Amino acid sequence: MNSTIRAIRKAPLAGASFIALGLITAALLPATNSDGAVTDNSPVGVYHSSVLPILEDHCFECHGDGYDKGKVAFDRLETDEQVLKPDLWLRVLLNTRAGLMPAERKPRLSEKEQATLERWIKYDVFKIDPANPDPGRVTVRRLNRVEYRNTVKDLLGVDYNTDHEFPPDDSGFGFDNIGDALTVSPMLMEKYVAAAQAVVAEAVPLQARKPAQSFVPGSNFNGTNARTKWEQRQLVFNEPASIAAKYRNELPGTYRVTLELQVNGSYFPDPGRARIVSKVDGKEFLDQEFGYYDEKRFSFETTQTWTPGEHTFSIELAPTVPEGKKETIIDLFVKGVTVEGPLEKEHWVATEKYDHFIPRAVPKGRKEQRAYATEILTAFAEKAYRRPLRDEDTGARLAALAEATYTQKGKTFEQGIAHAMSAVLASPRFLFRLEAPATSALSAPSARFAEVDEYSLASRLSYFLWSTMPDAELMSLASRGQLRANLDAQVKRMLADPRADNLARNFTGQWLQARDVEGIASNPRDIILRDAGEEGLLGELFMAWRAQDEKKAKELAARVDSIVDAKPDLSNKVRAAMRQETEQYFAYVMRENRPITEFIQSDYTFVNELLANFYGIPQVTGDEMRKVTLPAGSPRGGMLTQGSALLVTSNPDRTSPVKRGLFVLANFLGTPPPPPPANVPALEASDAPINGKQPLLRDVLKVHRESPMCASCHNRMDPIGLAFENFNGVGLWRDAERKQPITSEGSLITGETFGSVADLKRILVNKHREDFYRTLTGKLLTYATGRGMEYYDVETIDRIVKRLDEGDGQFSALLMGVIESAPFQKMRTQATMTVAN
Repeated sequence: MNSTIRAIRKAPLAGASFIALGLITAALLPATNSDGAVTDNSPVGVYHSSVLPILEDHCFECHGDGYDKGKVAFDRLETDEQVLKPDLWLRVLLNTRAGLMPAERKPRLSEKEQATLERWIKYDVFKIDPANPDPGRVTVRRLNRVEYRNTVKDLLGVDYNTDHEFPPDDSGFGFDNIGDALTVSPMLMEKYVAAAQAVVAEAVPLQARKPAQSFVPGSNFNGTNARTKWEQRQLVFNEPASIAAKYRNELPGTYRVTLELQVNGSYFPDPGRARIVSKVDGKEFLDQEFGYYDEKRFSFETTQTWTPGEHTFSIELAPTVPEGKKETIIDLFVKGVTVEGPLEKEHWVATEKYDHFIPRAVPKGRKEQRAYATEILTAFAEKAYRRPLRDEDTGARLAALAEATYTQKGKTFEQGIAHAMSAVLASPRFLFRLEAPATSALSAPSARFAEVDEYSLASRLSYFLWSTMPDAELMSLASRGQLRANLDAQVKRMLADPRADNLARNFTGQWLQARDVEGIASNPRDIILRDAGEEGLLGELFMAWRAQDEKKAKELAARVDSIVDAKPDLSNKVRAAMRQETEQYFAYVMRENRPITEFIQSDYTFVNELLANFYGIPQVTGDEMRKVTLPAGSPRGGMLTQGSALLVTSNPDRTSPVKRGLFVLANFLGTPPPPPPANVPALEASDAPINGKQPLLRDVLKVHRESPMCASCHNRMDPIGLAFENFNGVGLWRDAERKQPITSEGSLITGETFGSVADLKRILVNKHREDFYRTLTGKLLTYATGRGMEYYDVETIDRIVKRLDEGDGQFSALLMGVIESAPFQKMRTQATMTVAN
């Protein structure tokens, strides 16, 4: 019908044809009143009267009249369902707002046309109620590895290594706290049960008094061939060693001494072997030969009867590698020695934290013990579940579980309590963040949306800002129904708490991939040689080695070393400082309530001496990270030119303008291109010499864009990525690539031109500020709510962007906008989960 109407409007008509077609037109067009105003105010009616003319004027050259670029043709929307399809119009909204549509060099929509289009999309297609926005679907969220570790630490004081014990969490929408992605496999459930038992065993004392315990760290051992690796005492299997440490006891008696060792082999099979002899005061208690193990720990125990005084622990290592097989890479790490004693009961001391779990003496009677167990376990379960137990029998059931243990022969009351606590930690009510609507919502069952109750709000706040469970103050306010009334004050308190560093660490670690910087593959040698135009030296060096030309090989190796050593080293400590720079920068903007545009452009950063030397920033000394004002004209400042961002957007052996351009489009402008089509040739396929010279990446990408299949996306990504070409693959500044000067000029797909990365940052701040506001808002909302943004979230995001505009872009406007938004404060009633204890 739409194409028929347009044809009638444009065709030259006369006489009877005009009359006949005029009748057809009258039948097909929406009804109007005497003033020509549309009387059909339905969404489809408004589309035909107000929206379709805008599309005809600006969009049909690509999306109508037989064209369907991107498989979108507006003149083929025949049915109401096709016209009102949210996914289509969300793309239209995002592309027109970002200036990507209409296409380059085509007339843009006027402000009035854009407002008409947006109003129809938001309120007629998306059916958003501005007075009551949809909070979205609530997905039951499992604690991810970070949240589990922090929660267990706050609950029981145990730092459980979830990175080692649990498999990596799946991610969605760029984050690993997305409810839909956090599934539970049978294997993971088994690990949760094992973790519950291990955590409780470490945390909960099983007796009120025990022998005193002290620890002699491995670093205290010194002597012949004593090495240090990873801040641990290290011996190596291919050299003899003899080390010792001292210990002084004050009381006579029997002592238990436990030596902890770890063997780390680098590859298998490694023929290395060594005999280890350990002595206490010259008396041998260990004589054993060790071979290859993959990070295996060993414990060796001996009992000693001592008088007060000084005692010596010694370890001797003697290589036993077979003759002719001296090469070995096996390490022996001395973890330390634990000393317990005196073991005689008259010398026992009060067990640490016993009173925290068992605050009063255990009563004698069975009934009294059951009541006491109920009291202890109810309090623990409420803290672990992060809300009161609604079923009064829950505490009694936990007490019955404890009783079934401590009434067994040889078992104690404390063991029964520990067993029941393990059950609490393996419960879905601990592992998942179960939520409930506010009590007031239960009295209005017809309401579509309801506020979450204050206990749910306390958990949402604490896991958003702290990545851990609510503290006592949040729970106290929630129990009194006063958390919402004190929301602003509580957010300020929580940001001042060191635990808010978790938001900086975990959000930037995923938004900007800063958590990857310490492990991402990078070959600084290849990168530096490529910058110098000397990458051919490596091939020459290999051929010299292969030809056994020792003299030439040494000369070439010396040339390689002289080029590489002239640049700062990308050490593990530098990588760690890069990550810390990003985290501390974000935390500073957050706590000092700075404009969020400083994430793009500023005159400061955070460095220590190592990172400052890497960047070429003078007069910074010491290991401590601190805020520094950058020298005038520095290309640093903002997050885009921090080492972490530059390193994670590079290839192992060179920069990647494509990755860097995509990084900006996806994380700062919210306009990522679609994935590349299959069978696209690698960029290196275009890396052939040009006019006898090795090409720059700018030249290679120009050849790559000549393919129509590649041009549409690379025209958006490449100019942005090429603006960063003065930073090499490890984030060092450079003026040349392959002995040719680097140029950084370019233009955005929206028309703005720039001559340097500093110009690009200014354009992003001044011309694309709202795009950045909208993108960062969507990212933070996704992280805070644990779900991806949907079309019905447009109104929520728009309100936060408006709040940022009115609040000079300060971080508090973003943060409080997210916390006070419907997705954070409310839930759909039809998706409400009844929390049954």
